[in-house]
Amino acid sequence: MSDKTQWQFDILLADKFVLTELAGVIDVIRIANRISAKPPFRWILRSRNGGLVTSSAGVFVKAEAFTDRPDADYAFVIGNSDPQNPELSLGSVISKYTYRQIKVLLLAEAASRYINEHGGEDEAHTTHWENGTVLQERLEMGDANFALAVDDGRIVTCAGMGATVDVTLAIIKNHLSSATVMTVADILLHEHIRDFSTLQPFGGKTLSMTGDKDLDRCIELMQANMEEPLPISQLVQLLGVSSRSLERKFKASLGTTPNNYYRELRMNKANNLLLNTTLSVREVGLACGFVNGFSSLYKSFFGITPLGLRRQSGSQNE
Repeated sequence: MSDKTQWQFDILLADKFVLTELAGVIDVIRIANRISAKPPFRWILRSRNGGLVTSSAGVFVKAEAFTDRPDADYAFVIGNSDPQNPELSLGSVISKYTYRQIKVLLLAEAASRYINEHGGEDEAHTTHWENGTVLQERLEMGDANFALAVDDGRIVTCAGMGATVDVTLAIIKNHLSSATVMTVADILLHEHIRDFSTLQPFGGKTLSMTGDKDLDRCIELMQANMEEPLPISQLVQLLGVSSRSLERKFKASLGTTPNNYYRELRMNKANNLLLNTTLSVREVGLACGFVNGFSSLYKSFFGITPLGLRRQSGSQNE
């Protein structure tokens, strides 16, 4: 057994990194250090060129440059508010870590970029459900894997965001007692450490946001049928409830009607595809179940046309 007493985390960042995910790694290992007799972990922030790196929230951190001979035990690549950021294309950097048997954990957009550039079976990787939706349309993938994380032995792809805490807790459990890990989770007020195989809320189709099983099941069916929306009459038949009962449930819990809620889900998916893919406006409309009149309906809903949204965001995907 190794007599090693301290393990190093390299945390790789690019401009517009997601602060939530950086905190999800650092706060877990920082608290673990605080409650241990001898700090078991240390971390180094790294970026392509070193120096100041800014988060999407405008917070700056100072990083060291990437190294050609990494000696860390783990490398986390933090997600990014700009999934097209070229600094997320880190194939050669990742290879330097995996070549030296260093476990690499790719969060959210970093996982998406890796999947996009290296392919492979979608079941072997995961990403945040929002990015998974984009990948399905861009790569014409089948049903994506919506687990919180997937470990293929060398690389862990992860949904990121709040799941970062679960993944980091799982990593430190390799080196600390279960009681110590649980204490870290308790300090974070993290009630339940989720397993990698846990499905993501919403994208994982295990949503329970209302506490009403019929309403939750209805929303699940809506999420699963965006491209070819189910009529409300078919939804109530599948649920075994009346149309009036379903309308009352939506009004009481969500303040809207089933039709409006369904339409908004599909519009939100359309926003994602408009901003993050090169699909034409018509293709986006079809992917979200709008066979005709998508642009007009979109404008009436958001006050801007789909092309206007792309221009406003600086997209060239018109």
